[in-house]
Amino acid sequence: MKNIKYFMMVLIAIGFTSCEQDTYEFGTLTSPSELTVAADVVGKTTANPNGDGTGVVNFTITGKNILATKVDFDADDAVDLVDAPNGKITKKYSTNGTKTYQITIVAYGAGGVATTITKEVTVKVSFAPAASIVTALTGDSNKTWVVDKSVPAHFGVGPADNPAPIWWSANVNEKVATANCFYTTTFKFTKLGAFNYTLQVTNPDGAFTKTGAFTSLPGIPASGDEGCYAYGGGTSAFSFASASSGFAASTPSTQTSIVLSGVDTYIGVASVQKEYEILSITPTAMHLRVLGYGPESGNAWYLKLVPAQ
Repeated sequence: MKNIKYFMMVLIAIGFTSCEQDTYEFGTLTSPSELTVAADVVGKTTANPNGDGTGVVNFTITGKNILATKVDFDADDAVDLVDAPNGKITKKYSTNGTKTYQITIVAYGAGGVATTITKEVTVKVSFAPAASIVTALTGDSNKTWVVDKSVPAHFGVGPADNPAPIWWSANVNEKVATANCFYTTTFKFTKLGAFNYTLQVTNPDGAFTKTGAFTSLPGIPASGDEGCYAYGGGTSAFSFASASSGFAASTPSTQTSIVLSGVDTYIGVASVQKEYEILSITPTAMHLRVLGYGPESGNAWYLKLVPAQ
């Protein structure tokens, strides 16, 4: 009898609770304030006030009531806000010459309220790739590449400070059954003139990418496993720059990187990072390295490509 009474009391309590109207409140929505950004141009000295020509700038964003920050690095091109974890991010500019960029910083507070500031930074870039690299990549006109599924380690991952995919590497045809878009996507590199290059990405079966903050491609879902996602492809400019890794030529590395502009293109695997270091390249094979992002910033991804047939 005691158990029956207790059960009835629980039912009554549940009934009263279900009749009450829940009230939700955001609390105080405080916008970020005292927002500042420091831009450290690498190699900046009295003799070289705009840096050492590598184009590397380290940004540090500070302020009060900041939960997240995003940065657009150049007001002259399409808006592409990139996450700056913990208010820190590094950008490698690749347009040759000395140029002043207008940077836009958006800081988000509770409830999504935001504060925006802008800052100008002047950066010097002086880099000319070896003619043999340009010829191998573009054929001095245009040339289309694909991921080389026919060789082991055409895709792999290792630590960012090591020049090899020592943690994992793909077997021959590893992704055919699960993500064949990895192999059917094409990457067309075109030389339009001196210091003028474009990359066209064509995705007949979607883009091979992670989701959410781990990719810059527009239209990719906010969550989900790595795989093939519908994507119409895109075209962007790219430049050559000295590789950020600092690896010696004997690593091997060409000490040269492909740096993509905007958010619409990628090579092999879609990445927030837009610098792809050319470890080696010939007219018939290319080996690339791109760093991970955010929680994967300690990783580096490796890709092997061949000219499309």
